[in-house]
Amino acid sequence: MSVHAPLLVLLLLGITLPMLFFPGAEAGEVGVCWGTIGDNIPDPGKVVQLLKQNSITMVRIYDTNSGIINALANTGIKLMVALPNEQLDHAASSPSYARQWVQDNVAMYYPATLINGIAVGNEVFDSARNLNQQLVPAMSNVHRALVSLRLDSSIKVSTPVAFSALKVSWRPSQAVFRDDIPHSVISDLVAFLRQTGASFMINVYPFRAYLDDPQNISLEYWTFQQNDGQVDNFTGRRYYSLYDAQMDALRYAIGRVPTASSLRASLAQGTRADDIPLTSSETGCSCWNFPPKHCPCKNFANGLIAHTLGASSSAAASKYTSSLLGSTGGGATSAYIFALFNEDQKTGDDSERQFGLFDPTNMQPVYDVDFVHGSGPAPTPATANSWCVANAAVGDTRLWAALNWSCSHGADCSAIQRGARCFSSDTFVAHATYAFNDYYQRNGRDSSTCDFKGAGSIVYKQPNICDPNQASWCVANAAVGDAQLQDALNWACRNGADCSAIQRGARCFDPDTMVSHASYAFNDYYQRNGRVASACDFTGAGSIVYQAPSESTLMILLVLLTSKKLRNE
Repeated sequence: MSVHAPLLVLLLLGITLPMLFFPGAEAGEVGVCWGTIGDNIPDPGKVVQLLKQNSITMVRIYDTNSGIINALANTGIKLMVALPNEQLDHAASSPSYARQWVQDNVAMYYPATLINGIAVGNEVFDSARNLNQQLVPAMSNVHRALVSLRLDSSIKVSTPVAFSALKVSWRPSQAVFRDDIPHSVISDLVAFLRQTGASFMINVYPFRAYLDDPQNISLEYWTFQQNDGQVDNFTGRRYYSLYDAQMDALRYAIGRVPTASSLRASLAQGTRADDIPLTSSETGCSCWNFPPKHCPCKNFANGLIAHTLGASSSAAASKYTSSLLGSTGGGATSAYIFALFNEDQKTGDDSERQFGLFDPTNMQPVYDVDFVHGSGPAPTPATANSWCVANAAVGDTRLWAALNWSCSHGADCSAIQRGARCFSSDTFVAHATYAFNDYYQRNGRDSSTCDFKGAGSIVYKQPNICDPNQASWCVANAAVGDAQLQDALNWACRNGADCSAIQRGARCFDPDTMVSHASYAFNDYYQRNGRVASACDFTGAGSIVYQAPSESTLMILLVLLTSKKLRNE
């Protein structure tokens, strides 16, 4: 490959990356499901201390256990309570029943206990199909009760739906809800969530899909590890985790739901619903048949946390990924890991009783989970000052694959796009190093996050990695001649540059040369446009420099003051 080949291939960033799956751009939060179907579950006070010790900030319970609700008072931990299936019919048929339920089980504890959600029913479409028609009326009555108590802006109402409610989930773009779920119910549910600003809650277990089809679903694919991904042939979109593919399938299925104003809408339409936030109301895995040291649940749980938290890396990244997808979302904005404890009295196979993050008998972790970074233990002093760089020896193809993977899994790659600050070091190694290191640093410098199947290496001496925040200036290129500089100067002044200071008699008119005036105008335009490389092109008339230009002391000071003012705005 010639020295210019990386430039030609990386030009595909504008074509290829929109076909990758990026996590959602909204702020993410990960909590736990606190189930109590066991004869050895610790008392609520001790559990709350465990939650605090592990920086767990969000909890879902399956009832309105007063002992748990009181124990969480004044802790700052958010709580989702539940109106069980058994009470659904009463809540649907009687607004007064719903209001009293809300008063007794929610309002009397709030705001000392930060109840932020009510799950009305649980997996009704699967476990209580006789209540399908009562589901949305019950949700509506509970919501109206919150409105009457002025709690509706703080506490949202939704219902957890089992992922099996989807008739088709692969390929995601072909996803649709099962035929036995009445279209009117799904339509009313989606309309309710849109009107109230609540999220669509889904109980999703990539772990189960892996057990059902290990030939086609790799361990790496469902545990957020690096893999080659799977492509939806209908959209060209590549998914690097089963979780992402499942969440996107839900978005497509919601997009096919006919609205109340268009009940005859074709169910064949392939629109992703990006206007409803998604919550993974349950997701997790069981270690029941894995040796503790090799249990993949650790990778899944930490990967889920890093994946969800990484969704909100920066405003710039949010805008970037949103524009790539042509939408406002991808994965879930929050998730609850099932479950806090192993529950020895649950029904079903052995795996059902061993989903716990902690052993209830001694409250010790079944496997290590980092709820702050999702990356396992904090870095040791030996790795505190370390960086992840690309290994050129693996070749451009593997670097390209790893670069794509890191950008779609939380690394902020906006600075290495064409025209951005760090694009100019236009080689696979430079771009991959930037992406690998960003991913590595965001994930707590855990050694496993600089593997990339051998494409990455950890170094302990600071390498030459582009800093997107490094100060830079745009100056005029005298070699193009005065005529071209004048045209470019005029264009800059007409398109946003403030050129008042270089008018005759103004403080930056002197030195009265075309180069100094053009440099002032070019730099003002460049700074106002975020110092992206494309904002200092001017058809070859401008050049970026990384030391303050020294043509005039007065000009330098004004440029510096202008730059500082813009950065503070």
